[in-house]
Amino acid sequence: MYIKIYFKNKPLFLSDKIYPEMEEYSGHDDTMLIDELSSRAVQSMIHEMKLDKIHAGIMLHHHVEELKKVFFKKFTLVHAGGGVVMNEKKEILFIYRRGFWDLPKGKQDEGEDILTCAIREVEEETGVKVLDAGKEIMQTYHSYEEFGKQILKITTWFIMHTNSEEELVPQTEEDILEIKWVPKEALDVYLRQTYPTIVDVINNLLKQAN
Repeated sequence: MYIKIYFKNKPLFLSDKIYPEMEEYSGHDDTMLIDELSSRAVQSMIHEMKLDKIHAGIMLHHHVEELKKVFFKKFTLVHAGGGVVMNEKKEILFIYRRGFWDLPKGKQDEGEDILTCAIREVEEETGVKVLDAGKEIMQTYHSYEEFGKQILKITTWFIMHTNSEEELVPQTEEDILEIKWVPKEALDVYLRQTYPTIVDVINNLLKQAN
């Protein structure tokens, strides 16, 4: 198994072996490979991932959960929930925010379960009423700095359904300028102007559907 964490658009894999998805990165000069498990090794990898010359990272250890535990200790963890919202036409709801097409999501409130968080954020950001939800698609991970702290955001994504006749109301205070229903055949256009985590979520969803 492996976990993929993004540093901006650069993937870091915490893995027990080299999987097919990693083969395009392994062996390249711009990929950092570490096969040691220690606090110092983890800190070294985090440092390297911030360098412009490094485009990917791979940390190998036979026990990924143990590697994950050591790695996550270096971060302040933030949990969020989001939804891939579909209508009866199988179209997917995208939001346009800060120059990118995105999926609705947001941070988990204290005492809130992650599915409730995801539904709340979808409804707040888009104005639609979620009719049903529950099936988890995957979790995504990305790292960023905030007020001098190294943050690791863990977002849990769910499949949701609503009606195409629902009024779409962008939450402008969250910088959302536009909302669109996107048919499957047009997805590539929107995925070229989104974040790699969103590409992973959509690809994972399509894989599950096949």
